[in-house]
Amino acid sequence: MSPDPALSRRAQAVAPFLAMDVMAAAGARERRGEGVVHMEVGQPSAPAPRAVIAAAQGALADGRIPYTEALGLPALRERIARHYAETYGVSLSPERVVVTTGSSAGFVLAFLALFDAGARIGVPRPGYPAYDGILRALDLIPQPLTLRAEDRYAPTPALVRAVHGAQRLSGLLVMSPANPSGTVIQPARLADLCATARALGLPFLSDEIYHGLSYGVPTATALQFDPGAVVINSFSKFYCMTGWRVGWMVVPDALVRPIERLAQNLYISAPYLSQVAALAAFDTLDAIVAIREGYAANRALLLDALPSLGFSGIHPVDGAFYLYADIARLTDDAGAFCRRMLDEAGVAATPGLDFDPEEGGHHIRFSFAGSQAGCAEAVRRLKGWLGS
Repeated sequence: MSPDPALSRRAQAVAPFLAMDVMAAAGARERRGEGVVHMEVGQPSAPAPRAVIAAAQGALADGRIPYTEALGLPALRERIARHYAETYGVSLSPERVVVTTGSSAGFVLAFLALFDAGARIGVPRPGYPAYDGILRALDLIPQPLTLRAEDRYAPTPALVRAVHGAQRLSGLLVMSPANPSGTVIQPARLADLCATARALGLPFLSDEIYHGLSYGVPTATALQFDPGAVVINSFSKFYCMTGWRVGWMVVPDALVRPIERLAQNLYISAPYLSQVAALAAFDTLDAIVAIREGYAANRALLLDALPSLGFSGIHPVDGAFYLYADIARLTDDAGAFCRRMLDEAGVAATPGLDFDPEEGGHHIRFSFAGSQAGCAEAVRRLKGWLGS
């Protein structure tokens, strides 16, 4: 594609988010009256818990939906801080908590507060595509940390040191459980990564948006090993609140006021209704555990069925609700394969190029955040489509 002189260089540097493009194509199919099994985006099919909805309805009935302080409702910031004490044994001042418009706003605020244009940030590959998009939109450089099977597709201190030695990083961003794979960074390795970043003088950013969604493996927050880490989380995944657009950050004391100034100017505040609802979310664990059990059943179904259909080399599915598979036995053009799978089988999934521009041509990501009936239907359709 030739450059468009009417657009900024930043606008032209940002690649499309393919999962969202697939969702749009699936939506167009549905509007034509054709059925789709949605496995393309990380969006729970379950609604937010009833208490969450009731809290928002109560606030709406009051009539006035105001701005909040830029850093968020004080009661919500206090409850998030208490969550770290209850879940991880980390004592945390509520003043270090920033409520954001989803985790996406958290990344924008963190990148703007920490890095100047031209800075190079280490990010996992395969990894969440919006990291690259946000970084490039801010004139920052995403530097791939290429993950390996022998490391369970998780970053290692040796990898960070090697990349830093070759490309001189300004910061390090990791995710656990990971997207697209669901792989969890084991606590001891996370501690080593935090120590490595400190030794190299790199700010450490930890994306923990899928915390609470793991299957028999422990997860740790970076704050257990580095009180100065920047942690980003959200109510979207665990609490089934994707469209509510509310998340949070935990930042060092020195970043609170700079991030507050940025938030005041960029967003004013996260949505009031969503913050009220998020406060209620912490008291809905029983409902969420039942939803997580559904994910576990979906995971088991797909791990049993997909390898025999040609979806092999699956990354360790420790957490989240994704399965990232090698489809080299079927194709080396994952984009075309996913388009055909949607058109011919009515199953929407995301091509690996979204997560890895180099090796993703023969990978595919399935989200199993939907219903158990939906996952079973997807397997049935794929067996028919692939002639198995």
